[in-house]
Amino acid sequence: MALIEIDGVIKNYTLENDRELTAIDRISLTIGEGEFVSIIGPSGCGKSTLLHMIGGFVPASAGEIRVRGAPVGGPDPDRGIVFQHFALFPWKTVLGNVEYGLAERGIAKAQRRRTAQNFIDMVKLSGFENTFPNRLSGGMQQRVAIARMLACEPSILLMDEPFGALDAQTRKIMQEELRELWQRFRKTVVFVTHDVREAVFLSQRVIVMSARPGRIKTVVETGLGPEATRAAIDEKADALWEMLREEVVRNIAAERRDL
Repeated sequence: MALIEIDGVIKNYTLENDRELTAIDRISLTIGEGEFVSIIGPSGCGKSTLLHMIGGFVPASAGEIRVRGAPVGGPDPDRGIVFQHFALFPWKTVLGNVEYGLAERGIAKAQRRRTAQNFIDMVKLSGFENTFPNRLSGGMQQRVAIARMLACEPSILLMDEPFGALDAQTRKIMQEELRELWQRFRKTVVFVTHDVREAVFLSQRVIVMSARPGRIKTVVETGLGPEATRAAIDEKADALWEMLREEVVRNIAAERRDL
């Protein structure tokens, strides 16, 4: 049974001089419970817009998004989101950031402290509970953001290029840790990335979007388990890139025409 249903969704924006821009055009997609799905596509194709629509932060111009059969009408704690640039509260410690969502839900202090500590330990930040974000590396800050989201126990994790601002070595470690967390909890994950190999490494399915207006060009089953070799991952990523390359070239040509 589908957990998320995206049914003929269109997103239009009104620009200067009342011109209308179609960012997303008639996207239909279903995502099953416990599935890890990545969305890739050229810059400006609407990947993040689609993710934010699932989260309820951006309304559809037409069509409908449903979760468990109910239309998405706004944000919901059951749909957690992690952004590229961490979005931590700089005046709160690691513990304070992870506790925040629990406090907003009225969870008693002792219980939320235990829950927050559990997830801090899980993302390997034990000993940094009283540290402020500006004293942490980028990878550590993103761990805090992930722990904060997981502490609220959402069924759906929405991740908008969460490792895009990290260096290559830290990014690889974070990919491995995220996959371990998903295998442990089996949450439904919708993951936006520009990195084709990252999408293959993490996902069960990869959604390839076209150049703007964003449409689904193809859906690829990765067919790779946790024991997949580097060669198998690279081979699948190369094949996926060939599917994406045409859209990237189209996007570059369109940008040049707009100059």
